Amino acid sequence: MVDSARQVRSANYPIWVYFAVPLLALLIQVYLPLFQTLRFISRIELPLLVTIYFAIMRRSQLRGLLIGVTLGLAQDSVFQQHLGMYGICKTLVGYFSASIGMQFDVEHAFVRLVLCFVFYLFHQFFYWLLQRSLLDQPAVFDIQTELILAALNAVIGVALFHVLDKLRKPD
Repeated sequence: MVDSARQVRSANYPIWVYFAVPLLALLIQVYLPLFQTLRFISRIELPLLVTIYFAIMRRSQLRGLLIGVTLGLAQDSVFQQHLGMYGICKTLVGYFSASIGMQFDVEHAFVRLVLCFVFYLFHQFFYWLLQRSLLDQPAVFDIQTELILAALNAVIGVALFHVLDKLRKPD
């Protein structure tokens, strides 16, 4: 838990970071899996990790919603999914991430690891739920595979967050 309002201050970044990092995450998510040897990258949810990072570091629920819906709808349109599926899931993740960022000190690697793990599982479960209920499509939620992928995404998320921390404006 945070002790003072000073700890809850949001992180500031140069304006180009807000455009370049999500765009790069989407491009990596789309184009690298096209190469046969890099197909495993499609299982790494980089737009989700970017959504979590900016939501917890900006500590604003409105901004968390905005980054979530923007990245989610962009991912929907690029992957030619049903428009709104990723948008809904990432919007909820952005909102809840920002809510947690306002309440807890999210600067520690272990906290970030746990958040990435939990939000990956939440995202995948909610996507599965929407696919089954809204689209009435048969979908399988294999918990063992999702736990392994959640752990992998969490480790990658902590490393990515460390790199993105270096892009912050000095206080």
